[in-house]
Order: sequence, then C-alpha cells, then structure tokens
Amino acid sequence: MKLTFSMPHIMEIKAVLQPWELTVAGPDQLRFAQRAEQLGYDMIAIPEHFAVPPSQQEHSGRFWFHSTVAQAAIAGATNRIRINSCVTILPLQHPIAIAKALATADWMSGGRITVTFGLGSIQQEYDYFGVPFRERGAIADEYLEVILALWTQDTASFEGKYVRFHDVGCDPKPVQKPHLPIWIGGDSDAALRRAARYGSGWFISYRTEPKNIPARIDYIKSQPVWKDRPFEVMFGLGTSRLTTGHAPRNDPNVCAGMSAQEIIDQLSRYKELGVTMSSVPVPPMPDVAAYFDYSQWVIEEIKPNL
Repeated sequence: MKLTFSMPHIMEIKAVLQPWELTVAGPDQLRFAQRAEQLGYDMIAIPEHFAVPPSQQEHSGRFWFHSTVAQAAIAGATNRIRINSCVTILPLQHPIAIAKALATADWMSGGRITVTFGLGSIQQEYDYFGVPFRERGAIADEYLEVILALWTQDTASFEGKYVRFHDVGCDPKPVQKPHLPIWIGGDSDAALRRAARYGSGWFISYRTEPKNIPARIDYIKSQPVWKDRPFEVMFGLGTSRLTTGHAPRNDPNVCAGMSAQEIIDQLSRYKELGVTMSSVPVPPMPDVAAYFDYSQWVIEEIKPNL
C-alpha cells in the first residue's frame, strides 16, 4: 500500500480544516513537500477549484489552488516524490493550454507529474466559464483525445466538435512515455468507462462506499476498451468523512485518535478491496511541529505494516 502525504492548507473545507493550518503559507508548503519526500511518502495530491459560488462556500470555502501551477511549484522544491492532482477540472480548461502546462511541468520535474482529470460538480462554476454543464462529459472525452494527440504525435491534428487544429507543434513532450500518467476521478459509470479507456489510475470520491470498490474495479476492467496494465486505485482513509458539497459526515471506522493498529487494520481492509494507495487523516493537532511529528509517526509505525 502506497501512502500520499496530506498537505496542510491546500483547501479550507470547514469540516476538516484545523486552525493551525491557516498559518501555513506557500513557502511553508514547499518545506512540507520536502519533508514528505525525506520521510518516504509516495505522492502529494493537489485539489482544484477556480471560482466557488456563494451557495457552496459554507462547507467548501473559497481557498483552492490551480492544481497544475501548485504541482509545478512542488516539483521545483523536490527531487523524487510523485505529484498528482485530485482533481484537475478538465472541461474548464482548454485542452491545448492544459496539455502544454502539464507537459511543461513533467519536463521540468524530470517526469514526476501525474494528473487526475475529473468533471467537478458545481454547475455555477461552469456558468462562470460559459461552458455547458450538461455537455461536460462529452467535452472531457474530446479534450482527452486532444491532449493525447498533442502529447504523442510529433505534429498533431484534431477535428472535433469543440476543438480543431491541423499540423501544430506542441513541444516539449512529457518526459514520461508514452505520456504522463492519467488518472480519472469520479464514481459514475461514465467516469469509470473513461478510466478504462484512458486511465492508469482511479481516484475514488466519497460517493463510493468502500464495500462497493471491488465491484467498481471489476466494472472498469470489464469494459471492451480495457487493456491489462498497471492500475492504481486511490481511496483516502479520511475520504468518507465528507459528503455532498464537502459537508461533514460521521464514519465510525475513521475517527480522531485512532491507534496505529486501528489504522493498519483499516488500510489492510482497503488493500483487500483493491485499493493500492491511501492517506492517513490528520487528527486534531496544536501546531505545525506536532504535524511534522505525526507525519513521521505514520511512516515509522504505519507504512512498514502495510
């Protein structure tokens, strides 16, 4: 089981934000990333929203990064750790621009960028961009084809409903071949079919109950477009603490103050369900120093037993 590092203050979701996190600024986060790398965490994942409407701010807050920009900054401060997004909202970004941004970050990092593409669920955020919410799935599918063309073709051409271009140059290409890993975030059948076609990983949200994970993995691998390949399945130990709109939800299996053995048992259960990567939620902490200590405790006491 691989472990992702829970970066502090990458969003301000009321249900999980701790007061001390508000003191953590960008340069501090880069030091956290360096510490995560030194400790041996496998990945850092950065969430994204662009413009949170008033109706969503009570639980979701307003503080979110542009994931690719944050990934590039973290890559510049580290040397080995993999940097993912969770998720990059694909239909809200022109595919030529996001293909260029991700390829640039991958090239500059020496091949350590992963992207998790998702659709997002806030209709008003789409309205701000003038992107039709009801067409977001079709847009994402076409944009994925565009991005792959730009990453894998020496001189790319594409003719679609939303994007058209011919014989364009778009270098640098990603360092990773045939291209940087694409994960898919989401829990709908359409998202899972997208993961079967394009993905090397699936980022599970709160909408999927842990007991249903094996059946959903089977659904991915039953698709005609599926080709057997390495495939990561990410489900954080704290994912079930949230529900629709990032409102809090009680999960008796995940609570503050879990012992090392309780965490190991729960992550081992996830592993049996097909999860290959997870994260350990942060219990109440008084300050940054305490969180550094906790992060080290997870690596020393939890990870060797997974």
